[in-house]
Amino acid sequence: MRARPNVFGGFFALAWLAVILLPVAVMLRASFESQSTYSSGGPLGLPSEFVVDNFAAAFDLGFGRFLLNAGIIAAGSVAIVLVLVPPLAFAIVRSRSRIVRTGFRFLLIGLAIPAQVVVIPLYFLIDSLGLYDTLLGVILPTAAFVIPLTTLILCGSMREINGELYEAMSLDGASSFRTYVSMVLPLAKGGIATVVVYTALNAWNGFLLPLILTRSPEVMVATVGLGQFRQQFSVNIPGLLAAVVLTIIPIFLVYLFARRSLVAGLTGVGGK
Repeated sequence: MRARPNVFGGFFALAWLAVILLPVAVMLRASFESQSTYSSGGPLGLPSEFVVDNFAAAFDLGFGRFLLNAGIIAAGSVAIVLVLVPPLAFAIVRSRSRIVRTGFRFLLIGLAIPAQVVVIPLYFLIDSLGLYDTLLGVILPTAAFVIPLTTLILCGSMREINGELYEAMSLDGASSFRTYVSMVLPLAKGGIATVVVYTALNAWNGFLLPLILTRSPEVMVATVGLGQFRQQFSVNIPGLLAAVVLTIIPIFLVYLFARRSLVAGLTGVGGK
């Protein structure tokens, strides 16, 4: 039997899609228009010109440096998480030690501690280490705050791996390290992609830590730089939206190339 089309469901889905895409369309249109054209046409007017002066002005005012700093922080946070979280999750999933299980419970406490609660002692710690106003001083706490959740995600992905595969590797005489490298990492690539995208997104969109732990323009990131641009472009909406578009593009590209593995990791398919 042929399934009856869900007309109402399709209508509401299209309506919701329009609600989501309308702000994006308005932002893109405004970023490629001059201030005078945008003021005359309004935010919902049809596009009448295509200029890139807003993006050029953003780079001339140093926004390219802000994007580079945000990229370095995101890449550094992802590197730390990729080095620490996969072996940590593998040890939690495969170990039967009470110490490991207890340590995992203490690690999960980090899920209940927001950065806002510890930002003052974190500031004094980073300052005492001589890392204040440096990119490393932002990378380390950014990676630390995502480790509990990323470990939990990757543990779920590794638990989906069939136990018979572990037994087969053991019968072949494979060590724990070889099992981890040859079997676990390839089968958990969906969960790893999820961890990478989540960490990169969290680091790129981070605002509180860069705001508190940096002060000089040389280490300012895009999210903090947008606040500065908001003061300079308070009446130039197209110029401000062009800077917003520049902050969206990199993380959109990360999701675009990792979306399949990301969906597989979120649905639990990546470990099967």
